[in-house]
Amino acid sequence: MKEVPEEEYTIEIGKASVKQEGTDITLIAYGAMVQESLKAAEELEKDGYSVEVIDLRTVQPIDIETLVASVEKTGRVVIVQEAQRQAGVGATVASELAERAILSLEAPIARVAAADTVYPFTQAENVWLPNKNDIVEKAKETLEF
Repeated sequence: MKEVPEEEYTIEIGKASVKQEGTDITLIAYGAMVQESLKAAEELEKDGYSVEVIDLRTVQPIDIETLVASVEKTGRVVIVQEAQRQAGVGATVASELAERAILSLEAPIARVAAADTVYPFTQAENVWLPNKNDIVEKAKETLEF
């Protein structure tokens, strides 16, 4: 995990960051799920897959251009979010990709999200939140489509 710089810095609002370049599949995430996606990418690379990981960084506005360019390159995408599946940022990203990159997709748009239930307390949180294994499983399903 990278450290937060001690010196002053800025992040451009509305500009995603490609954390890792790849050619077989794109993992799109934000917040805590970026680190889980990078861990999943490491696992997938052990099986010979080249994984692109994109950090949205901001959810409004969303940098659709960067996402479309990545999906056009890889042909496969998994959207990862910490929130529940319904009405989350992942649904917006999936919709935008379906509108703008549908002809570039070699597999359906896949999503990994928390269960559509009430947010649990402490110990149950680790079971409820998506993790590296959830992402790897969905990515392999998408890669093998």
